[in-house]
Amino acid sequence: MAWTVERLDPDRSRRRLQLLAELASAKSVRDRERPRRVRGDRLRELIAVRRRLAS
Repeated sequence: MAWTVERLDPDRSRRRLQLLAELASAKSVRDRERPRRVRGDRLRELIAVRRRLAS
């Protein structure tokens, strides 16, 4: 029994590559923004603790 490889039509292949590129781009943006978000979350938590201690 021989294995056959079905070739994707060019449009489908192009759309798939474009989708994978967009996903990679979104992931890199998310990874770049994560430290800023974590820093902001930490700062908000410190402010909330300080307010609780002050009142």
